Amino acid sequence: MEHVIAFPGLGLEFTINRVAFTVFGKNFYWYGLIICIGFVLGALYLNARVKEFGFTSDNLIDCLLLCVPAGIICARIYYVVFEWKYYSQHLNEIIAIWNGGIAVYGSVIGAVLALWGYSRYKKVSFARLCDLAALGLLIGQLIGRWGNFVNAEAHGGVTALPWGMTIDGGDPVHPTFFYESLWNLIGFVALHFYSKKRKFDGEIALWYVAWYGLGRFWIEGLRTDSLYVFNALRVSQVVAIVSCAVAAFLLARAYNRIRVAKAFYVPGRDEPVPAEGPAPADQPEAAKAEPTPESEAMPLPEQAPSPDSEPDPTPTPQPDAAVDDKEET
Repeated sequence: MEHVIAFPGLGLEFTINRVAFTVFGKNFYWYGLIICIGFVLGALYLNARVKEFGFTSDNLIDCLLLCVPAGIICARIYYVVFEWKYYSQHLNEIIAIWNGGIAVYGSVIGAVLALWGYSRYKKVSFARLCDLAALGLLIGQLIGRWGNFVNAEAHGGVTALPWGMTIDGGDPVHPTFFYESLWNLIGFVALHFYSKKRKFDGEIALWYVAWYGLGRFWIEGLRTDSLYVFNALRVSQVVAIVSCAVAAFLLARAYNRIRVAKAFYVPGRDEPVPAEGPAPADQPEAAKAEPTPESEAMPLPEQAPSPDSEPDPTPTPQPDAAVDDKEET
C-alpha cells in the first residue's frame, strides 16, 4: 500500500500510504478523499457565483445530484468499453469501481448529458449551465489529479528533466499528473476572470473544451497507461484533438458573428420616430416663444385696466394743486 515517490533533481522524497484511514476495518483511500475535496471546493465556488449565471442554489444542488452519479457511471462505462478485452473475461469486475478504472472524458460526457436533461425539464439555458459547470470541472480536475500522485499512477515515460519523478527507486519519469493539474489551474484562473465579461452563453464551456483538449492531447502523448483504439490510436488523444478543433471552430464562428453585427450596427435605429413634425429640440426659437392661449388672456403690466374692473381702493396720490391767483389778491 506504500510507495516511495521522489524527485531526485529537486531533493524531494515522500513515503505515501494509499490508505488515508481505517474505520471499522474498512479502508478509506487518499484517492477518493482527494476527489471529494475537489468536488466540495468546486461546489462551493459554483454556489458563490451561481447567481451571476442566472441560476439559484437550488438549481445547483439539483444539477449536482444528477451530474455526480451520471459522471461516475459514464466514466466507468467509458473505461470498460475501451478495456473490453479484459472485462469480457472478468464480467464480475465491471462494477468494481473501487479497484480503479475511470476516465475523465467519460465523466464529462455523463455530466453534460445530465445537464442537458435537466435544462430540458426545467426549461433553462443549457449553454449557461455548461458555462457554470466548466469552471467547477476545472477545480475538480486540478485537485483530483493529485490522487494519481498518491496512487503512483498516470505518469509518463522516462525523462532526464530535472523534475523527473521516481517511483520506488525506478527511473525518473514525467510527472504527468502535475502537468495536467498545472494546466487546469492556469485555465481556471484565466476563465474565472474572463467569465465576468463573457460575450455569449456557452462561451466559457467552449473555451474549457478547447483549453483542456489542447493540454490533454500533449500530456496524453507522454503517458504510459493510455487507452487505445485499434491498438494504434490513443483514445484520449483522438477525443482531445477533435473536441479542441470543434470548440475552436465554434468560438471563431461566434466571434465573427459578433464582429459583423457590430460593423452593421446603427445606433438608435430601433428608437421610435415621431409620426410628423420636428422634435422639440429642433423647433425654431420663434415657435418656442409663441405664447400660450392662457398667456394671451392675461393683461400685460403696462396695459390699463378694463372699465369693468373694480376701482383701486387705495387712492392714487395727486400732485399739489396750483395756487389760485385770485385768492392771493
